[in-house]
Amino acid sequence: MSRIPDRAQVVVVGGGVVGTSIAYHLAKLGWTDVVLVERDKLTSGTTWHAAGLMVTFGSMSETSTRWRQYSRDLYRDLEAETGLATGLKQVGFIEVAADEGRLEEYRRVAAFNRLLGVDVQEISPREIHELFPLAQTEDLLAGFYVADDGRVNPVDVTMSLAKGARQRGVKIIEGLPVTGFLTAHGQVQGVRTAEGDIEAEYVVNSAGMWARQLGELAGVNIPLQAAEHYYLITEPIAEVHGDLPVLEDPSSYGYYREEGAGLMVGLFETECAPWNVGRIPDGFSFGELPPDWERMGPYLEKAMRRVPITLDRGVKKFFCGPESFTPDLAPIIGEAPELRNYFVAAGLNSIGILTGGGLGRAVAQWIVDGRPDWDVTGVNIDRLHPYQRNPEYRATRTVESLGMVYQTHYPGRSMQTARGAKVSPFHSRLAAKGAYFKDVSGWESPDWYAPPGVEPVVEELSWGRQNWFPYWEAEHKAAREGVILMDMSFMAKFLVQGRDAGAVLEELSANRVSTEDGLLTYTQWLNEGATLEADLTVTRLAEDRFWVVASDTAHRHVLTRLQRFCSDSHAFVTDVTGAYAQINIQGPLSRALLADVTSADMSNEAFPYRAAQEIDLGFARVLCIRITYLGELGYELYIPAEQALHVYDRLVAAGERHGLVHAGLKALSSLRMEKGYRDYGHDIDNTDNVYEAGLGFAVALDKPSFVGRSAALALKEAGTPHRRLVQVLLSDPKPLLFHGEVLRRDGVPVGYVRAASYGFTVGGAVGLAMVEADRPVTAAYLDDAEWSVEIAGSIQPARVSLRPLYDPTHTRIRP
Repeated sequence: MSRIPDRAQVVVVGGGVVGTSIAYHLAKLGWTDVVLVERDKLTSGTTWHAAGLMVTFGSMSETSTRWRQYSRDLYRDLEAETGLATGLKQVGFIEVAADEGRLEEYRRVAAFNRLLGVDVQEISPREIHELFPLAQTEDLLAGFYVADDGRVNPVDVTMSLAKGARQRGVKIIEGLPVTGFLTAHGQVQGVRTAEGDIEAEYVVNSAGMWARQLGELAGVNIPLQAAEHYYLITEPIAEVHGDLPVLEDPSSYGYYREEGAGLMVGLFETECAPWNVGRIPDGFSFGELPPDWERMGPYLEKAMRRVPITLDRGVKKFFCGPESFTPDLAPIIGEAPELRNYFVAAGLNSIGILTGGGLGRAVAQWIVDGRPDWDVTGVNIDRLHPYQRNPEYRATRTVESLGMVYQTHYPGRSMQTARGAKVSPFHSRLAAKGAYFKDVSGWESPDWYAPPGVEPVVEELSWGRQNWFPYWEAEHKAAREGVILMDMSFMAKFLVQGRDAGAVLEELSANRVSTEDGLLTYTQWLNEGATLEADLTVTRLAEDRFWVVASDTAHRHVLTRLQRFCSDSHAFVTDVTGAYAQINIQGPLSRALLADVTSADMSNEAFPYRAAQEIDLGFARVLCIRITYLGELGYELYIPAEQALHVYDRLVAAGERHGLVHAGLKALSSLRMEKGYRDYGHDIDNTDNVYEAGLGFAVALDKPSFVGRSAALALKEAGTPHRRLVQVLLSDPKPLLFHGEVLRRDGVPVGYVRAASYGFTVGGAVGLAMVEADRPVTAAYLDDAEWSVEIAGSIQPARVSLRPLYDPTHTRIRP
């Protein structure tokens, strides 16, 4: 008899901690017709040699922190359910800060983690030494201690999850490589193995460092790359005992824990070595790599000096094994854009064990319910692009991404490797203007501009005002008082055409979008639960022709949703992002500037707010839309790429008479934040409904049908929500906000800042925060309290508002 079934509801490919967790949670949710196939033995690949840290402290992502908490609790309780221990030892965890930058970061992280329920305490160097006497602590500034954190045994965790899955009916088959996938009509139909095919409604690729190669067999883009990863195990040390806490010191590249009466010294070097960029060998299972002593020697020596006794003891093992890393150091999970019902869960960047339980639950719920209840905008596979699978790109970027694990995570820090892959037509012109470029979904986009005679460099990363702060301020003020030019070519742009184009977009959009020709509509796309899937604009160019614009991070998410909704209709979507450059002309003098370069009537009567027209500009024809994301009179110009430089030169020449200023993304952030404009994936996400996000004005409930209408109507009828996005302004102009700062009402934490900037017009740091209350969040609720924000241990008074702090009546955008 064959050991494989003919079919299953779900096939999970890969038997590491992630694959077994997904299978376990699918069964726990009631989906028991699940088959997990593993090409060799459970844990082979990476799980078997993982260090097994189980820590909840350290992330400024709510999703990652929740996954860590859930995982720790799951691993604690699994033995009672399965009879197999996970090896969880809650011996405590200490993160140490040896410099001011890390101290600032960890104080911010600690406040954020406490809000989410992590019991983290800041401790002194003396207290660090008391808890971990072997460490050299004289040069440390502080430590951050979580008593309930510690370590697990990765193999035991996996085996316990596997047994829990089997107990609920999951079939686990080892020694069965997947050789291909069955597909039809853009949907996965099952897997192909050497022993036959297994038909399935859903397939999950959780194959670790083989996930990219398996994805290619199905035409799915999974740009992860394996790299060498190291730890050293010493001979026994008398002073080491089983209750010794885990210690981590990123400034020394190391973490330290008890291992077999000795110490494990784990390493994250600043520049790593990618492994087998071309192809991961199929037969590599429980293998090790020969360690590169010469390359790793300086890192190892520094790490061991933090715990000097390790220098005097023999080395039992210097281990090197491969682990997978992603271009942005975030996991890759979710349904593949290329293939319906094909899910991916891979690229864990050395946090597979400590997030495996929560991640497994998230993927299982995504499959069963159609959407997860955690924010997945930052980890969704559709944020990534096919070019990132390029071998040279992977080899180049991975060197930096692994190294970023132990870097101080200064705000706005941009990856520096594998750059220059995507540039707008204006790139050389903007570089000549003094642009400092940052990576924006792979695009080179100006962050700010240095004045003439000043080199556009970041002199020193910090949590305070950096050298570019005054340049940014000048750009911000120019937008409020004069006119600016912004290169926004990175925005995702789609042309939707066909007889049914309007009907498809009406069904997708919560707002009414198919109204009249030449009119832009701001709208959200919802799921069936009325939480957000996208935040974008739709412009009707003609009855059968629409222009859809979304943010760079939502590019493939929006494209996939459009393609799937158009598939059964006479509607066709074309991604024209690279075909059209985009320049935004914004500010009180923007109308006057454009009137100088076109024969079109730019008056308010002829060209009102939200109007879209094709205008002449020099020798070109340009789609011009009167809209703003900054809170001023403004226009977006969509220019055929081959005419982009010509249009740019005409604008700059005419701009000399109007004081035209080039502005970058820093100004975009500060201007939109003063106005309270939302940014999907930053301050709003898939866990928010339209009313919580303050976007109810863009929901047309009088439409007979759109995705999520029933749920949106029920939410509207329920009244003012207890959870709402609010604008926050610090009273003191000196402190800065970035992300994750805790918001307090009468001293009680009620939420955190999701995104922030500096408001030069409103006079202080400004952000958007989600408030969660025990009553409706109304203006009275906000006014009847004292508000403050915790920033790295200090409490700063704040003002909180539901209405925009800048121009709440919107008079400046409609002159």
